Amino acid sequence: MRKVRQLAMLPLLAGAAFMASALTAGAQGSYTIGVSNTVQGNGWREEMICAIKAQALASGKVAKLNIAHRNTDAAGQLEDIRNLISAKVNAIVVNPADPAGIQAALAEATKAGIVVVAVDQAVTEPSAYIISNNQEQYAYLGAKWLFETLGGKGDVVYMRGAAGASADSDRDKGFKKALAEFPDIKVAHEVFTGWQQDQGKQQILDFIATGTPFNGIWTSGIDNVIVDALVESQTPLVPVVGADNAGFVGQLNSVEGLKGAAVTNPGSIGGAGVTLALQILEGKKPAEQTVLVNPELWENASDDGKAKLKTAADPSLSPEWPVSISIPDWTTYTKEQIVACKGPGE
Repeated sequence: MRKVRQLAMLPLLAGAAFMASALTAGAQGSYTIGVSNTVQGNGWREEMICAIKAQALASGKVAKLNIAHRNTDAAGQLEDIRNLISAKVNAIVVNPADPAGIQAALAEATKAGIVVVAVDQAVTEPSAYIISNNQEQYAYLGAKWLFETLGGKGDVVYMRGAAGASADSDRDKGFKKALAEFPDIKVAHEVFTGWQQDQGKQQILDFIATGTPFNGIWTSGIDNVIVDALVESQTPLVPVVGADNAGFVGQLNSVEGLKGAAVTNPGSIGGAGVTLALQILEGKKPAEQTVLVNPELWENASDDGKAKLKTAADPSLSPEWPVSISIPDWTTYTKEQIVACKGPGE
């Protein structure tokens, strides 16, 4: 069974042949890290890629990044990972499209002596390491706040992520855990946004056009465009839950009459994945196979929550980027470096 630790420390790695290969690369200061990501055009994923680049550069230990960053499915990602194996990278940082669909390629990477680190979402391959935001808790915190804010009664719109993605499945567990605690809350509409802003906005506009009443909206990180849709359609504002994206955090501070909560889900987990991969390459591994970063909830319904949102706000960032651009103990780059989005050699 895969063990989980919350932000674990890192003792020594076993495996003599693997260590010999890893230490030789480290001595030359020439690690090559492969990256596999299957969603483009999403601010969270773009921040993740920029965090990977920035941390690779800041570490001083990565000579090259080999990045496969495109919109594709599990079959396409399987191909991308196998291409990275053929390129003989030292480690692969992967955000999985479908854990089971790419398990064979991850096993092949491990067999080839390549460190595999999954970020953002879990994988089923037992040899892979995982460093992820706690997705189940992300959903539970936001859903519980929303249901409590509605007084435990009402109809909500449930705007999910991408069907089949493990992060979406984990969030669904958290959402339904909260839902079970509030039997008088009903889901008026459930939809997969694919974590695409334009798609999510059109979906909520289409639902509003049906005239079906609703009292609140939970989103899987597609949030500021949902508020835009409510405002533009002149629909009465209802409580909205989203992520700590810069645009949504700004709206929670400024849109009159909007009540909502942002749950932290830093895209900078990509940079943390680079740090974990380098630690393993240098002879250290986490005490547990999975390391989770626990989320926080910032709401604008209390003075304390408003203060946190005001402190967190950063209008200089892209509206779709999480304001949590770094993770303590896991990333060492500057704001300028992640915004520049430049890796080694760029």
